[in-house]
Amino acid sequence: MGVAVAIAVVIVVVLVALVLSLSVRLVQQYQRGVVFRFGRVLDRIRQPGFHLIIPVADRMVRVSMQTTVIGVPAQGVITRDNVTLTVDAVVYYRVVDPVKALVNVRDYPSAVLQVAQTALRSVIGKADLDTLLRDRDRINAELKSVIDAPTEKPWGLLIERVEVKDVALPEGMKRSMSRQAEAERERRARVIAADGEFQASRRLADASRAMANTPGAYQLRLLQTVVDVAAEKNSTLVMPFPVELLKFFNAFTGGEQAAPVGPGRAEQGPTLGPTTETVAAAAEGDGHRRER
Repeated sequence: MGVAVAIAVVIVVVLVALVLSLSVRLVQQYQRGVVFRFGRVLDRIRQPGFHLIIPVADRMVRVSMQTTVIGVPAQGVITRDNVTLTVDAVVYYRVVDPVKALVNVRDYPSAVLQVAQTALRSVIGKADLDTLLRDRDRINAELKSVIDAPTEKPWGLLIERVEVKDVALPEGMKRSMSRQAEAERERRARVIAADGEFQASRRLADASRAMANTPGAYQLRLLQTVVDVAAEKNSTLVMPFPVELLKFFNAFTGGEQAAPVGPGRAEQGPTLGPTTETVAAAAEGDGHRRER
């Protein structure tokens, strides 16, 4: 009798353990549980934690609510301006309605991938090359709206982001774009240089008018130029000695002024001081040597 009772207890314990193993289900924090009872979906969605179901009658399917990332394979596309491109993209989506994701569509990751491929070819085919390269945000937003339309309400999926990952251009198109960019840079450089020359010419004209009002300004500018050139100390400078500079030195040293020219008298040059006479004699002797 005692042996039979023990065997019965063991059988009951095994049956209870078996029923518990078939009844207890664990749902993770990032999951939601959908219970099918005899093939029909129950309204209540199982939240994270332990849940009991009826063995044999109930079947629980766990659906991940995490954001899923899928890469769209490279697609050969012809743009609106007849340029052949190879474009690939990446799609970020997540499940917002587990019941629709399980009941309304079979293998929803593959379905999203197929919709993304067709949408990528359609959207890129309506845009030209400049828009695709310059306004990438608008292309991404349009792709998101096109993919999200057939997937959100019918399938219970939310497309969070769609981004064009890479645009592969033909080699001939790359060379053409490089030449275009180089020509544009050259044009801008020439315009900037011409504008600089124009501004410099206006400044030089203003400077020349200011210097014309001052007789000694040209001589001071000449001397400043000589100082700038002589600072290099790697060249020989040959500079003419103008008579106006001699007159300037004569007036500065207080030399005698030229005698007035009266009737019957020949015009004579100005009387030079001792310093300027020596310089003039040296210049005259240099001129005689050159004539010989």
